[in-house]
Amino acid sequence: MASLLKRLQDSFAAPATMPSAAPIVPMHPYYPLGVEVAGYLANEWNTLELCSMFAAGCTVIFGITYALVRKLRPNASTPDLITVMWFVLCGFIHLTFEGYFAYNFRRMGGMQDLYGQLWKEYSLSDSRYLTQDAFVLCMETITAVCWGPLSFVTAGMIATDHPLRYPFQTIVSLGQLYGDVLYYATSMFDECILNVRYSRPEAAYYWGYFVLMNSFWIVIPGILIYTSVGACWRAFAALQKMEKTLKAGGANGHAKKTL
Repeated sequence: MASLLKRLQDSFAAPATMPSAAPIVPMHPYYPLGVEVAGYLANEWNTLELCSMFAAGCTVIFGITYALVRKLRPNASTPDLITVMWFVLCGFIHLTFEGYFAYNFRRMGGMQDLYGQLWKEYSLSDSRYLTQDAFVLCMETITAVCWGPLSFVTAGMIATDHPLRYPFQTIVSLGQLYGDVLYYATSMFDECILNVRYSRPEAAYYWGYFVLMNSFWIVIPGILIYTSVGACWRAFAALQKMEKTLKAGGANGHAKKTL
């Protein structure tokens, strides 16, 4: 009987305290903490090396574009030259860099070539690029497929002073502006409403990568849309004035014949 009572007391006794589990340390530097990044491998190049290689690539693109435009159209104005260089750079970034992401989105965490490491560096400001986010994938795919080739077409039209340069400039710039606004808006919605932040807290990543780098596709397309609308307005105004002049001249000629 005593043995039975002893067993009952032991069964109701407080369980032994288990040692507390050690805090989980994320295996990658991306936010939000604990987000899954499939197949993650740390970059082999550091930030300075990656940014230097990206800047060097942009410099080469600008240099070759400048030389070609000066050869094809020596009297091209400085604004036209700068605009051509902008669209050529956009074409390369949209078609190759963003196209690379659209093609490899499932395995971005483990990519170790130049573009892969550049994307992982940028993803410190927006981890959606490493988590197969639906919006980012769709937005980047449309950008690569549509605005990449059309950027080259637009650059060629401006370089040759083609009459369709302004319509194409407006279409591509509006597409870039629209995509970038949505890109900012979806991130801000998740941060403000859902309290989910995709950028690391360091200012260099949020303000340098996320805000500054993407702001080029807000400011420059906005300026180009403004100049395109102004050029179209002046062209149609001149056409209307010419039509009125011709009509007035025709009416005067008819009146003289009647007299």
